[in-house]
Amino acid sequence: MLMVERGTALLRKMEINVAEAEKRTGKNTVNMQETYTVYLIEIRPAETVPEGGTPATPDTLWRRYSEFELLRTYLLVTYPYIIIPPLPEKRAEFVWHKLSADNLDPDFVERRRVGLENFLLRVASHPVLSNDKIFFLFLTEVSAQVDSRLKSLSAMFRVKNPDKRFTALKQYSDELNTVISQLLRVRAKVADRLYGVYKVHGNYGRVFSEWSAIEKEMGDGLQSAGHHMDTYAASIDDILEEEEHYADQLKEYLFYTEAVRSVCRKHELIQYELEMAALDLAHKKQQKEELVTGTVRVFSLKGMTSKLFGQESQEQRESRLAALEQGIQEGEESLKEKNTECQEFMRTAWEDIERFKEQKDKDLREALISYAIMQISMCKKAKETWTTLQETTTRSHFHLFFFFSFSC
Repeated sequence: MLMVERGTALLRKMEINVAEAEKRTGKNTVNMQETYTVYLIEIRPAETVPEGGTPATPDTLWRRYSEFELLRTYLLVTYPYIIIPPLPEKRAEFVWHKLSADNLDPDFVERRRVGLENFLLRVASHPVLSNDKIFFLFLTEVSAQVDSRLKSLSAMFRVKNPDKRFTALKQYSDELNTVISQLLRVRAKVADRLYGVYKVHGNYGRVFSEWSAIEKEMGDGLQSAGHHMDTYAASIDDILEEEEHYADQLKEYLFYTEAVRSVCRKHELIQYELEMAALDLAHKKQQKEELVTGTVRVFSLKGMTSKLFGQESQEQRESRLAALEQGIQEGEESLKEKNTECQEFMRTAWEDIERFKEQKDKDLREALISYAIMQISMCKKAKETWTTLQETTTRSHFHLFFFFSFSC
């Protein structure tokens, strides 16, 4: 469960959780039958319940994953300077072979339910996003339609003077994405190998149990050894289930990297528009200068038309000059607006980036520390199992410990 600060007005007023998931069947947009999953959102007043009192009945509504996608798309459009929290994965990625990649698999649906709840809590804890009306309607109105105006903006624009901070941030986001992806791949491979090692001990347990049936003096010791091996082998399921929780936390920040890149792309677009406005203004001023001084470059468009059609009349020159002066005035106003927009975007975006960095450092530090503690606990339990087994075999006057030494 994600722990969030209740500093925003929304979280002080209500509690938000995604309580359960339900599989449903219906017709899609092309009138074909499909099976999908819906998630129950519960909100209740965050008021203290007096002792012996009854908590308020929560307001509930069902949402599909696609509706969460629409909400996030709306937030991306409306708040381009904010790093929008990511959604959990739509399809299972970085899974070890024992886990199902089926979108309707109960374990996957449960992990996604937790991820969707984390998404809502992240948005509700944000000082700006939590006050959005569409977000509030998403939580409270069944018929609320989330606006999805976002167009896919290509970041192929090459700005001449990119901001070094955003360039470095984009590079950092790419590197973080690569590192987390590699970490998740390695973790999946290690989980596969660890699962195999533990399950081999289940074979040892079966061998000892069967062996104990034909031994008289060592029967009890063999039976006990088999029991310890079975217990040891079965423990891997809980271990890997807990590991999957920490993997999901890493995946959340893997998807956050795309949100960071989205902010960088928006900045590139604004910077590109600013530079184009400046270039257009400079071009109009140059045209005015040529018109006023009468100096025309031979290889310019104006020079070629003069050669072909002759010089302009005085009235034509005055009309063009007036149009250019008006265009220059409008261009200067547009450039001023674009510059103000760019500066405001950089200010607000960088404030949110600093907030995101602080949140990221805190969350990843806690996740990695918890993962390390879990690994230490796993090793201690394994050591306890082997120590108990050694003591059992010693008391039973036979020494099987050397038989298992190769599997440690």
